[in-house]
Amino acid sequence: MINAHINIDLPPVSKKNSQQIIRINGRPCIIPSKQYKAYEKEAVELIRQQWTDEPIGEPVNVAMVFHMPTRRRVDLVNLQEAALDVLVKAGVLADDNCSIVTSMDGSVVGYDKNNPRTEIVITGKEESTDDEQTAESVRRGKGHAPGSAAGV
Repeated sequence: MINAHINIDLPPVSKKNSQQIIRINGRPCIIPSKQYKAYEKEAVELIRQQWTDEPIGEPVNVAMVFHMPTRRRVDLVNLQEAALDVLVKAGVLADDNCSIVTSMDGSVVGYDKNNPRTEIVITGKEESTDDEQTAESVRRGKGHAPGSAAGV
């Protein structure tokens, strides 16, 4: 059973809020900013010091706690996207698609001026729960959520 704890001792960076637009052959293209690229490079190095196993390719929950250096409002989903991309690049996750990262329960944004960081806990999924089976049925168009008008 997978139970991994990874710390990225850097101020969390959102990938979407750190983009730049450049022109390639006259067409605008969006690329990560220099700030994000530097964060990604350093974060990957920190993670590789903590993770030496093969990439995870089975269903897991990824819970993240982002300790921000300021109380400025941030978008949790953008922080999660950046962290997942770093986990894939560092070889912790084989991919960040929904068949591997099946849930992200427990993710929150906090404040720690003196020690901004990202704490990540990856836990394996033992068995499908009724909620996961229902969600899978809905995704495949074979059922409805319990209590919904169509499922009653």
